[in-house]
Amino acid sequence: MIRLGSLAGYPFEGPRVLAGWTAPARAGVFAVMYRPDPAKTEYGVLFVGHSDDFSTERLPFDHPAAGCWLARVGGKRFDLHIAVYEVPGGTRGHREQIVRELIAIYRPGCNQDQYDHAWEEHWIGEYETPGTTGPLTTRREPPGAGG
Repeated sequence: MIRLGSLAGYPFEGPRVLAGWTAPARAGVFAVMYRPDPAKTEYGVLFVGHSDDFSTERLPFDHPAAGCWLARVGGKRFDLHIAVYEVPGGTRGHREQIVRELIAIYRPGCNQDQYDHAWEEHWIGEYETPGTTGPLTTRREPPGAGG
């Protein structure tokens, strides 16, 4: 198991070698990764996606983004890994939100769409709710982001 995402992260199964993986007929989120330094166990995220049915995504190497994945590892198919997360009770909207979050965090080079991991004051702003809660106490910047 590998955890991807912010805070405690999402518990992804894997990583497994993509070349030997058979896509199951299940819905979920997937991340294609590689090890920048084979001597270490750290992974770099190349692509994040989701599917209503993994078996229809043309994985492992007929996926539309597979050319990018292979280019990033010099064509070495066995250097690519996959991790999957079947969102408990999740809908397509849940999976899309998780994908956007992971793209904002990892900035995977093979995803065409990119998202900012940002906070805008007007999204929440100041507010008062007498007798129920106090003002927002969440920091605007995640820990270690220099804020």
